[in-house]
Amino acid sequence: MSIAGFPTSSDIYLEVDGTKVAVVQSYTAKAAKTSRAVEAFGEEEPVATVPGQINHVLELTRLYATDEAIRDGIDFYSLSDFSLVICKPDRKVIYSNCQWSGIQETGTLGDMVLEKVTIVAGKRLETEV
Repeated sequence: MSIAGFPTSSDIYLEVDGTKVAVVQSYTAKAAKTSRAVEAFGEEEPVATVPGQINHVLELTRLYATDEAIRDGIDFYSLSDFSLVICKPDRKVIYSNCQWSGIQETGTLGDMVLEKVTIVAGKRLETEV
């Protein structure tokens, strides 16, 4: 159950082909745009800026594999083209076409918990609930 305005781990999860494979305790999202300035001869300052592509990089903390994913033998290292779903009280944010770029594991043998996973998303979509 969520307290209004505060997501819980069941509100943040990884999804593959519509199936929840892991819940995430917390995340940090960073978006960067490769915009550039347009310079004109004789001008001291740029005359315009041109927007570029947006890169979405997310750091996920404490990923727990779902029981179904464990039964299916999930391998986080071979996971690709997945989605990160973040449910907020008034909207849902979906990062899709995700690939992982870094995985940090700590814990005991056989534990299906990852401490930190860095992912790069191809697309970000926000919808009202």
